Amino acid sequence: MAILSSNSLSPTSKERLTATQTEKKKLRVKVRKLRQSLSQLQQKQATDNLIKQITQSKLLLRHRHIALYLGNDGELNPHKLIKQLWKQKKQAYLPVIHPIFQNSLCFCRITSDTKFVKNKFGIFEPDFRLSKRLSNKFLSLTLMPLVAFDKAGNRMGMGGGFYDRSFAYKATSKYSKPKLIGVAHEFQKQEALPLEKWDIPLNGVLTDQHFYQFIVRVDP
Repeated sequence: MAILSSNSLSPTSKERLTATQTEKKKLRVKVRKLRQSLSQLQQKQATDNLIKQITQSKLLLRHRHIALYLGNDGELNPHKLIKQLWKQKKQAYLPVIHPIFQNSLCFCRITSDTKFVKNKFGIFEPDFRLSKRLSNKFLSLTLMPLVAFDKAGNRMGMGGGFYDRSFAYKATSKYSKPKLIGVAHEFQKQEALPLEKWDIPLNGVLTDQHFYQFIVRVDP
């Protein structure tokens, strides 16, 4: 949690929330600048190393319905996995901004014939109208982008809350699907992140150097 000044002996909930959000905003700016400063060669090397980490972890072998994402804003990009999943007769899905439920995601199956459109952030996603969708709860594994993560498995995204809303049901059951695995450059790891009550923790994080696994906390 954010550390409050000793001058504020009895901070309101709003003040605590503002302090946490301010701390997150500063960290987002810092990490995104580092991400965006990587050269194309550095990004390629990081992606190649990520694929090696995933292969060594044997994570994909245990799952059939797998969601991933197309990298943006300097994110470590797992796009090379798509053809690998097809070769292994697995189903691959990409996130799509839900046209009805505000700031939430649905997941559309992708094939070699999938038609793509740009969403409001300029990111390519499957055309919702032409794609087959799978309920979030029936995915077995989801690879998620992030801005930062910590040693306890907490995740900080871009601030829109899309993934947290989409998997909010997992807050009360650590056994519910899918398994949530963050994907990040190693330098995105932090000692501890400022948390908010709606933040959904990760089961693990894959970086270009390590595969971290965490014990997920569950609300009573």
